Amino acid sequence: MTDLADRLIAAVRAVAGPGDLPLHAPEFRGNEEAYVRDCVTSGWVSSVGAFVDRFERMLEEVTDLPHAVAVSNGTAALHMACLLAGVRPGDEVLCPALTFVATANAVSHAGARPHFVDADPVTLAVDPAALQTHLTGVAELRDGVCTNRTTGAAIRALAVTQVFGFPADMAGLTAVARRWNLAVVEDAAEALGSYRDGVHVGGDGLVSTLSFNGNKIVTTGGGGAILTRDPALAARAKHLTTTARRGSGWVYDHDEVGWNYRLPNLNAALGVAQLERLDDMLARKRTLADRYADALTKVEGVSPLLPPAGTRPNNWLNGFILDRPDRGVRDDLLDRLNAVGIQARPIWTLMHRLPMYADCPRAPLPVAEALEASVINLPSSAALAD
Repeated sequence: MTDLADRLIAAVRAVAGPGDLPLHAPEFRGNEEAYVRDCVTSGWVSSVGAFVDRFERMLEEVTDLPHAVAVSNGTAALHMACLLAGVRPGDEVLCPALTFVATANAVSHAGARPHFVDADPVTLAVDPAALQTHLTGVAELRDGVCTNRTTGAAIRALAVTQVFGFPADMAGLTAVARRWNLAVVEDAAEALGSYRDGVHVGGDGLVSTLSFNGNKIVTTGGGGAILTRDPALAARAKHLTTTARRGSGWVYDHDEVGWNYRLPNLNAALGVAQLERLDDMLARKRTLADRYADALTKVEGVSPLLPPAGTRPNNWLNGFILDRPDRGVRDDLLDRLNAVGIQARPIWTLMHRLPMYADCPRAPLPVAEALEASVINLPSSAALAD
């Protein structure tokens, strides 16, 4: 174990350099300060302003999707996505066990219950074949509604996380969803700038979401976005996230319960400056990922996390996987890496292990559990490629 840790430390230092290495630091090398100063000078700092509109149009251009609605954070975007997908209180939503907690929390915010399913060992996202097998065993269509035979609850939607920016097998997953009449929500929080077969992720489901937290490739400090091809869903998303307010000017009239989820102009200004530099950051992150892959391939006992065939991920987080899953070895390596200033982290604790979700329905999770015990992420800031 000590020898493996030493070899890993040497490999990371050869790629990323000396000193303390954060997992993923934000990078401000462009117009961020000027645009934020413009908001402060003009007084347009809240949820209305030119930078909000500009940020949404730039997201549409980057993702090649016709409608983007900027919101306050990725979890808010996911909550809205669940509502737009028709999720109702008492429903179940199929969710990856291997995801950040926001995916499951958003389902809970909508009054529904997560139903956890297994991961694919290559994409790290939901496995279409395992999903189909599980649904065949536990579900049936009742008057066109996918229904859990055990709980009696409607299974209304499928949430798919694009893990670490790796594109999921959306063709396989949407085929399963059509068979079971499920709406598809893509949690693409980590996947801005990721492509499968030359197409940006996020356009296969009914609606998808992005996050611009401080540790993402593009950050607005805190923020998110809802993406869709459907103009009616986009209009509904904007209405619900703006407190369901009707009219404008001095009229404060609201026609249903809404949410104050809109992204402030101040944050959008930061995002506009970040998107102006997206291609440069993605290029340097590809360089860093290639260097990591080359270095980690030479470390016996681990393998680099490599993207699925036919994809071009954004390389948000680089990492490696133990040749044999072992939580003890994983934790020892995390201790050693962090002790020398290399901020490494494990993959998330699986959702069904969290106390609030321990009693939720779930499929067998052998792949997710193996990944949980064997994946470690390494410092991945774009600046490390410099």
